[in-house]
Amino acid sequence: MIKKLAKYMKGLWGLALISASGMIVEAICELALPSIANTIYSRVSEANTGDADIKSYVIKTGLIMFALAVVGLCGGIATMKSSSVVGQKFSYRLRGDLYKKTSEFSFKNIDTFSTASLTTRMTNDVTMLQNTVIMMLRMLVRVPALLVVSAVFAFSINAKLSLIIVFLLPVILIIVVLILKFGFPMFQKMQKKIDTLNRVVQENLIGIRVVKAFVREEKEKEKFHNASDDLARQGSKAAGLVVTIMPIMMLMMNVVIVYTYYKGATDAAAGVMEVGQISVLSSYIVQVLMNIMMVSMFLLQFTRAKACGDRVVEVLNTEIDIVNPKNPYIPENPKGRIEFKDVNFGYHDNDTVLENINFTAKAGSIIGIIGSTGCGKSSLVNLIPRLYDVTSGQILVDDVDVRDYDIAALRELTGVVLQKNVLFSGSIKDNIRWGKPDATDEEIVNACKAAQAHDFIMAQPNGYDTDLSQGGLNLSGGQKQRLCIARAMIKKPKILILDDSTSAVDTATEAKIRESFYTSLKDTTVLIIAQRISSVKDADEILVLDDGKINAIGTNDELLAHNEIYQEIYKTQQKGVLE
Repeated sequence: MIKKLAKYMKGLWGLALISASGMIVEAICELALPSIANTIYSRVSEANTGDADIKSYVIKTGLIMFALAVVGLCGGIATMKSSSVVGQKFSYRLRGDLYKKTSEFSFKNIDTFSTASLTTRMTNDVTMLQNTVIMMLRMLVRVPALLVVSAVFAFSINAKLSLIIVFLLPVILIIVVLILKFGFPMFQKMQKKIDTLNRVVQENLIGIRVVKAFVREEKEKEKFHNASDDLARQGSKAAGLVVTIMPIMMLMMNVVIVYTYYKGATDAAAGVMEVGQISVLSSYIVQVLMNIMMVSMFLLQFTRAKACGDRVVEVLNTEIDIVNPKNPYIPENPKGRIEFKDVNFGYHDNDTVLENINFTAKAGSIIGIIGSTGCGKSSLVNLIPRLYDVTSGQILVDDVDVRDYDIAALRELTGVVLQKNVLFSGSIKDNIRWGKPDATDEEIVNACKAAQAHDFIMAQPNGYDTDLSQGGLNLSGGQKQRLCIARAMIKKPKILILDDSTSAVDTATEAKIRESFYTSLKDTTVLIIAQRISSVKDADEILVLDDGKINAIGTNDELLAHNEIYQEIYKTQQKGVLE
């Protein structure tokens, strides 16, 4: 994990060196002050009262101490500044790579992680790693330097008394082991609880209209409080480490201070050491203990950072299953012919969603796909632009396996209107341009007219410049569907996939949209997934799917004459119309 994340420090080691140098300067200045203060005490205690030289010496030495304090302050500022810049750039690069990686994920990869979990990893987890980098740069040099030098100075003043530091080491080692043993699993669970809380909040906010429509506010509040309480409980367990460690360390430090002053006074009375050295020795021993406490706190921070780092690296190490081949095929003059050859597909191992799919869609033809819910209609069309890959068999577009295509080129010649209509914050015009970024206003209007969206757009406050709220919540279901169809049609794709994309549109409007396919997209191969027979009855061919298999292929008249499943769907829908 550390090796993987270390590459994000590339080019920042110079700033890291400045941070370390600043810490060294600050540490030297901090360590020098007690010794200089002791020399002042010694000179003053030995000198005669009213000695002018002593007064001059005290002032001169005091100015030196002030200068050292200023130099130490500058070193500290340099460290703070450089470490903050390093931390920010580290997190910027890491978060950018995480986002880039997730944007390259296939649908299968996305299914592995929840949206809430990916959000937490790119925000909370990266921020924790950033803070750890900053803390490490500020402590990595300072703590060992102060620890070692303070211990050396303490032993040089009174080696016997300073042995108390040695006796404390076993206790410290036990504390460190406890931190590493119990801290890591606690923080792993804590990050998962944050995932859960984010998921609950995200679902509630996105589905707020449904929540209110079903008067489920109290239930959702309860769900939020349960997730929040779980996080609080887990956080309390993790914080318990800090709550336990800090008092123990403070107790150790205070006991040592009391013992140092007591034993130091005894040794001074016996002439083993000077009175002024007692406070200096105490300062150095306190420095040792304070830095040991800092090491303990850093290990606690590092334990949580490791849990976050493992989650981040898990995303970075995810193998993307749909990638470009070595020599990708880029079509020069695509036609849009589609052929399925013995295609089998499943989302997981030993899972069969589609079995032995064989059919051909001629270039420029309209293919209807109909069947019961869950029979594999959406799965079938998702295989064409390689949103998923086949388990076995081949899908050919213009006689070339889709796995040999350049992915961007394949998806460029394919227009998709997915089952779930997705619009983005911005104007209507911006959303339509997703299909063709350089589209002119005239092209946008023509596409919207073909999708039967122009009239309702012009009825909006600012027409095509009307801003849409997140997800297009200020539009009806049918309006969103028509905008999504317009967004796909403006591409003038060679293959257009409509996955139940007119379910919220009335039959008259749907008929006009289908008619536009014969005029605006006459050279485009159109695949229409629908629940209503009226949506596909004019198609050149209709596929009847049943439990992941093709039950029949034919025209509307042929299927009405010979296919039982199609006949049953027709009769059921006709019965509903007559009633």
